[in-house]
Amino acid sequence: MTAKGTIAAAVLAAAAIVAAVAALPAAAANAGKSIVFCSDTTYPPMESIVNGKPAGADIDIANAIAKEMGDSAQIKTTGFDVIIPALLHKKCDAIISSMTNTPARAKQVHFTNYITVGAFLMVKKGNPSHVSTLASLSGKSVAVEAATTEGAALAAENKVLAKQGKKKISIVTYPADTSAAAAILAGKVDAYFADAPPVLYYIKKTNGKFQTAGKQIESAPEGIATRKGDPLGGQLAKAVSKLYANGTMKKILAHWGLSAFALKK
Repeated sequence: MTAKGTIAAAVLAAAAIVAAVAALPAAAANAGKSIVFCSDTTYPPMESIVNGKPAGADIDIANAIAKEMGDSAQIKTTGFDVIIPALLHKKCDAIISSMTNTPARAKQVHFTNYITVGAFLMVKKGNPSHVSTLASLSGKSVAVEAATTEGAALAAENKVLAKQGKKKISIVTYPADTSAAAAILAGKVDAYFADAPPVLYYIKKTNGKFQTAGKQIESAPEGIATRKGDPLGGQLAKAVSKLYANGTMKKILAHWGLSAFALKK
């Protein structure tokens, strides 16, 4: 074969490979790859470090999604206050970190909703500070993780209290949610504000020394975030739907005591 013939054959072969890959379903085309998920592993029972490894409901869900797509999941511990920038700067492929799908966040990233979660205030057993609503926190201190919807809700409440001429809430912000929870466990604040899963987790783990205060304050979908325009978003949506259809999601949520937070049909 001549040199020209060799080059032409190589070009044709390469074109055939590209065409074949393009014809494959998205999941198959990416099969065998590792999907890197950014996750703030300070939020049990959703995501935390246990015996040196990531563990929790979100971790199990990430692994199940990757398996459904023919891939594997890699968890990259990332602070929640920098987790969206990390995704946008391609430090990871997606975020799975109990992230509430809010309009502000949806302007930056694409969301694939997978559960619906509310938020609770946690106080000492007996509720000595008489906490019942965000308004009742006037003049009191609350521990919260940075960059969360709970922190935003407290800041919004402070604006209302200021207009009413009432004392503001002392919002004590921590970079890790475990530190925020530790603050109330140590008696440094009057309340701890977080999503229902970690609040209920700490109440159970402390043998009833703490309780929820008032009713569930918020309820909103949590989603897996991807970069806008990334085909991975659509692939994740299909995988989540399949996990609900085949019962895998139900098993994962039940294992972690989170069945009440499954997406409603």
